[in-house]
Amino acid sequence: MFQSPATQPRAPRRVLDIMTRQPAYLSPDETIQRAAQLMADLHVGALPVCDGRRLVGMLTDRDITVRAIASGQPPQATPVAEAMSPQVEWCREDESLEDARHKMEAAQVRRLPVLDHDHALVGIVSLGDLASKGVEPRDSGAALASISTPSAPAR
Repeated sequence: MFQSPATQPRAPRRVLDIMTRQPAYLSPDETIQRAAQLMADLHVGALPVCDGRRLVGMLTDRDITVRAIASGQPPQATPVAEAMSPQVEWCREDESLEDARHKMEAAQVRRLPVLDHDHALVGIVSLGDLASKGVEPRDSGAALASISTPSAPAR
C-alpha cells in the first residue's frame, strides 16, 4: 500500500532519537577493578567517567590494560582517574546524526557520550546505533572504515 510522504515513518535525524539513555558511568574515585567488573556485567568495553553527572573522562578496557595493568598498578587500589582518558569527544542530544558520525570519524571512536545543554550526561550513541537506526547503510560502512583505521604498532 502506498503511503504519502506525510504518513511515512520519518527516519531518525538527531542523536536524541537513537541514543542509549541513562547510561552506566563511573566516578573518578572508583577502582579500575570495579570498572572492569561493571564492564563485564554490562558487556561493554567503555564507560563514561563523571563527577556527579558532569563528564570528566572515558575509560576503556584498553585503558585499564595499557595504562594500569601493564605498568603494574594494582586494580583493587588504582582509581579510574589514573587510567581514564580525560580528553573526550562528545555530542549534544539535539545534534544531527551526521554531525555525531563526523565527530566519531575525526576522533576515531566508536561511541560518544551525549550531553544535554547543562553539560550533564544523558546518553551514549555508538557506531552500532548509527548503523542500525540512524544513517544510510552506505554511510555507516564509510564511517566504520574511517573510524577503524588500524594504527601501526610502535617498534
